[in-house]
Amino acid sequence: MEAFDVIVIGAGAAGMMCAIEAGKRGRRVLVVDHAEAPGEKIRISGGGRCNFTNSNTAFDRFISGNPRFCISALRRYTPKDFIALVDRYRIGWHEKTLGQLFCDDSAKQIIAMLLEEMRLAHVTLRLSTSVDRIEKTEAGFEVSLGGVRAACASLVIATGGKSIPKMGATGFGYDVARQFGVAVTETRPALVPLTFEIGLLERLNPLAGVAVDVKVASGKTRFSEAMLFTHRGLSGPAILQISSYWREGGEIVTDMAPGIDVFALLKQARTEHPKQAVATVLSNLLPKRLAQTITELEAITGNIADASDKVLRRVADAVNAWRVKPVGSEGYRTAEVTLGGVDTDHLDSRTLAAKAVPGLHFIGEVVDVTGWLGGYNFQWAWASGWCAGQAV
Repeated sequence: MEAFDVIVIGAGAAGMMCAIEAGKRGRRVLVVDHAEAPGEKIRISGGGRCNFTNSNTAFDRFISGNPRFCISALRRYTPKDFIALVDRYRIGWHEKTLGQLFCDDSAKQIIAMLLEEMRLAHVTLRLSTSVDRIEKTEAGFEVSLGGVRAACASLVIATGGKSIPKMGATGFGYDVARQFGVAVTETRPALVPLTFEIGLLERLNPLAGVAVDVKVASGKTRFSEAMLFTHRGLSGPAILQISSYWREGGEIVTDMAPGIDVFALLKQARTEHPKQAVATVLSNLLPKRLAQTITELEAITGNIADASDKVLRRVADAVNAWRVKPVGSEGYRTAEVTLGGVDTDHLDSRTLAAKAVPGLHFIGEVVDVTGWLGGYNFQWAWASGWCAGQAV
């Protein structure tokens, strides 16, 4: 039987970071993953350029059953810490918007950096390796890896959530938690496009591919970014953000002309340009196809001079406060992350260890901590992995 101090299951962002830190402390570390390559979600993130952190990381930009759970890890390992590592490897990067940091070249540079750090820390990496069984022992854990038995004092679960199953995502980490009596909160797709019922889709079909800057709200939560109409419903950064807060049966309210009083603008146009069509006036604010579709849906014909205040108010509300009830989301297939996960009430916030199972740690996306779009989830992966790496 092989013996290690630490076995990390999952060669993603959190798992590799944990392994690096544990290896630096002189621990004998094994990282295993069923995938053929490490860091696959890193590789595809940010359009292949990896939005590796967010310089505006704040604790209120994470969703969890315990909103304060993430504070300890995020304070101990900050975006500046990861940026310093990136700079040490002379990886060029830039801020795109809203504090989002991307590689100038390729996400593969981040993976290569982590692999080199693992090599320097004498970490053993085994890919295409299945985990068949995990058992608790007096000294720690015994793990069956493709039929090969390995023992460790500390076991770290860094297997991620259910998002993007085509890349091998499963609920394995949740199964391990339940095996050892660690609770798992309800999970659902997050940072995911929203879908409409077929009738609404048919009416909005001409808008597929149209993008517009919006302010979108679900309850008291609001985001101001771009929205994209699709053949299934809505996508774009604003919709991905709000999807983490929206629930089935609820509506979202979208302002497609933020900061502009469309009713006042239409009344002014009625006086100054009475022979213009309403769609023509709206096209000065919105993409032409969107302006045309709004007037068609509201059954507005003729010149703006013929439109009453009541009609103009209806059009304005369709722009400044478009209310719609999605029927669902595109699911884990396209979700960037999984909302929910291993219950933080069962974990130590400093070490990410299971309180009732000595030596068992959960880090990264598998934990009930989900960040906003824009590098926050990677920062949680680095921070939670770093903290566990100091403890195992």
